Amino acid sequence: MKHREFKDFIYSHFTKVSKAFSSPKRFELLDLLSQSPKTVEVLAKETTMSVANTSKHLQSLLESKLVTFKKEKNYVIYELADESIDSILSSIKVLTEKQMIEVKHTRVDYISKASEIEAISIEDLSSYLEQNNSQLIDVRPKREYEAEHIPRSKSIPITELKAMFASLPKDKTIIAYCRGPYCIYATEATEFLKEQGYTAYLLEAGVHEWKQLNQLN
Repeated sequence: MKHREFKDFIYSHFTKVSKAFSSPKRFELLDLLSQSPKTVEVLAKETTMSVANTSKHLQSLLESKLVTFKKEKNYVIYELADESIDSILSSIKVLTEKQMIEVKHTRVDYISKASEIEAISIEDLSSYLEQNNSQLIDVRPKREYEAEHIPRSKSIPITELKAMFASLPKDKTIIAYCRGPYCIYATEATEFLKEQGYTAYLLEAGVHEWKQLNQLN
């Protein structure tokens, strides 16, 4: 193999993988799968796509070897092919907010409701929990909590919050988190709990951010 042939071969494969990230829907699918394995039907519902379109995007991700699948009874379960994909997704988000400030402003305005909701950073979470006057809740779907969650958190899916909120102690600060900085579930949970008279904060992070912080430490 000549030098130019080698370069062409390598870079063509680099772009085969990177091309998979160029579609907003495929990026969203990868983001959802970073939380836990999911069926085509669940992914279609989460992304408001038809099952047919979802399957088509998943096929592209399979061809790029970014996802894998297994069959369980009548279901096909998709998952990320490698944990390093989490880091790639995170790096793209950080770079995008750095290079396109309007993305950060939009996130802050939408998730924090123009500062109407008090938010805490992942770096400050430990001090809140160590004071023993806070309760951390995970408002993602149960299957995502079971796949992985921040230690000492309690699973209260957003769809079950209205039925379960009374079990939360009124004398503690409630800190809600979901899939990360771009997830609206924790915002909705914080708003609801504040309406019920709780002191509630939004955690500006999720499981991946918590893992990254602990790897650094």
